[in-house]
Amino acid sequence: MAGTMKFHGKKGAAIAEINITPLVDVCLVLVIIMMVAATAIVAKTLKVQLPKAHNAEGPADKPLTVVVMKDGTMHLKDGPDALEDHVAKEDEIKIVFDKAYAKDPDTSLVISADKDAIYDKVAHMLDLASGAHLTKIALNVQGGG
Repeated sequence: MAGTMKFHGKKGAAIAEINITPLVDVCLVLVIIMMVAATAIVAKTLKVQLPKAHNAEGPADKPLTVVVMKDGTMHLKDGPDALEDHVAKEDEIKIVFDKAYAKDPDTSLVISADKDAIYDKVAHMLDLASGAHLTKIALNVQGGG
């Protein structure tokens, strides 16, 4: 039972006790559910080691995001509504940049590149963004470094 009434000594003196075991069981189940959910979320992220910067600003509003991996592959997340990013070719990225500018000239672009990524790929992303007339461009870095 969740609560029991025991009578000790005097007639009519009730002591209410709460059984803690079901409460602990529920808490442990919630912890296990959170651990499983966190593992699933972490498994879907890309492993990118960002360079550090002392004067990093906050995140951009509703940005396009391009991630340049260490091996040179490029991943594209086109907008905040996209649930996942995907490996993208240069032509696809150029089309997405052009469409984003046509839809909203104030579109922000965030380029995240692994610190060991090929510099040429990052420079090429900047060139594609410039060609699509995107002017709000940020390089993603780790703060406090």
